[in-house]
Amino acid sequence: MSKKLYVGNLSYQTTESALSDLFGELGEVLSVNLITDRMTGRSKGFAFVEMAESSAAQQAINQLNGKSLDGRDIKVAEARPKRPRDNQWGGGGGRSRY
Repeated sequence: MSKKLYVGNLSYQTTESALSDLFGELGEVLSVNLITDRMTGRSKGFAFVEMAESSAAQQAINQLNGKSLDGRDIKVAEARPKRPRDNQWGGGGGRSRY
């Protein structure tokens, strides 16, 4: 069963391929999603890595959390489920009519 990991405190120079290579040493990597700013395209300093096996994901947490990558000590933890967003910017759907 696959497991998604949060990877934080990344250098702005860290690439998806560098993360894939690093996590690939511990098991099969299904996907890497480096989060970037929409306006500038620059990394926001965190990413999500999906590992094929939960045992490999746990090994990645144990071995890579606190490890130095591109001059930064990265944080690796199990990703939390996505929270639903409030639709605060459109439609006026929550407003009752008179």
